[in-house]
Amino acid sequence: PHLFNAQFGQRKVVEVQVNPEMSREEGEEEAAKYCRVIGQIPGFLFRDLDTVWLHRGDNAFGGGNRNLLIHTGQGERYIADGLLGEVFLHEAAHTSMDAYHQDNSSWLAAQAADGQAISRYAAEFPRREDLAETLPLYLAVRFWSHRVPQHIVDSVLTTIPNRVRY
Repeated sequence: PHLFNAQFGQRKVVEVQVNPEMSREEGEEEAAKYCRVIGQIPGFLFRDLDTVWLHRGDNAFGGGNRNLLIHTGQGERYIADGLLGEVFLHEAAHTSMDAYHQDNSSWLAAQAADGQAISRYAAEFPRREDLAETLPLYLAVRFWSHRVPQHIVDSVLTTIPNRVRY
């Protein structure tokens, strides 16, 4: 792979591993584009992030294993739909939160007390996807509620109040 180091803040260095299906120049350009957005996620989501894998294609993004996985074809659709930042919040939750929270008894109690999930995807895969689906909406309600339509804020607070408190 083509290897690049991306520095986030004063101390965090993440290795970007670009599939050699791209030229070094193309890989560097793509890495810079995605790292600009990754650099906007909250600092706590960098806790376990060591690498970013960058590939061409329309396959899904991924998180976990101390990594963020990007496929540029899918990434272009996320960019066009204005969802790239939200997707990185979701995937970085897998990378830096799942190991600490998805099996935590308090998180599991909050899930049970709420009795429903924030999305169909979270409901279908409660252990694997609920935390990652919840985090972007929690952050929106907690820190950016002035930028979110009130009906969405109300929906989050009434659908998953115990997870929000957690």
